[in-house]
Amino acid sequence: MGNRTDILRARTAGDLIQLSDKLLSSADLYYGHGTETSVDEAAALVFHVMSLDHNGTAEQYALEATDAQRERIAALLEQRIRTRHPLPYLLNEAWFAGLSFHVDERVLIPRSPIAELIADRFQPWVDPAAVRNILEIGTGSGCIAIACAMAFPDALVTATDISAAALEVAATNVRRHGVEDRVQLIETDHVDGVSGRFDLIVSNPPYVPQDEMLNLPQEYRVEPALGLVSGADGLDSARRILQDAPKLMSPRAVLVLEVGAQCHVLDQAFPDLAFTWLEFEHGGIGVGLLHAEDFAAGLTGDPA
Repeated sequence: MGNRTDILRARTAGDLIQLSDKLLSSADLYYGHGTETSVDEAAALVFHVMSLDHNGTAEQYALEATDAQRERIAALLEQRIRTRHPLPYLLNEAWFAGLSFHVDERVLIPRSPIAELIADRFQPWVDPAAVRNILEIGTGSGCIAIACAMAFPDALVTATDISAAALEVAATNVRRHGVEDRVQLIETDHVDGVSGRFDLIVSNPPYVPQDEMLNLPQEYRVEPALGLVSGADGLDSARRILQDAPKLMSPRAVLVLEVGAQCHVLDQAFPDLAFTWLEFEHGGIGVGLLHAEDFAAGLTGDPA
């Protein structure tokens, strides 16, 4: 088993990843905030501290660490194991859709499979050339809104959140990626006060049922509950979105709504809405898609 002394004596990035993996795998930790295994998390930690390129060559693993980098890696490993805070909070960095974002305890850590849809510019569900106005409901760190702005350089993006603290983080990320002229951040409850018509509406709202919050791994309970919990069945926010979104959709607009494992409950609550439940190459469930015309017959699901 690796220990702090081994970390301080290690020479290369590859050695540090191997030893960090041993330390992490021997601890009672949960992964799921950008990494799925201890070795992935070890690599993320070492790459961050040593400023290595995630898209670089295998030669990076032979690069030698400095004494300061080894000390930093050892300290972060100790903090991760002792506090069980997710690694992105300790690094103040998370990756989403190939982009780096500042994160801290004011926002959820980006991990939505919607990143795959953004990479494909939501094709074949939309014509990218026809997307001029995008709305994200519940932006948190701003990762989805900013990634959409990067994927649709001719579009304007409106992003809402009820949390002023979260919007401070989102504003930091908007400036980091230089999209201040195309991403508007609005502090409001869902879409209260939002007007206009949007060609694409995207939301990854809270969807954890209240009773399930206490059963989540400690790493998740560090995150803001406001971004996770949404009523007894987890769908209070989704219901609001389904009630309000139609009046904001252009004739050929698409709504993309993530509700995770609550997708079956949402289907039952709105039997007249023909959700398309999407599949993802890199994992993830519960992302539904609706076209504007799917709402034409009226929304008859249970609004309660």
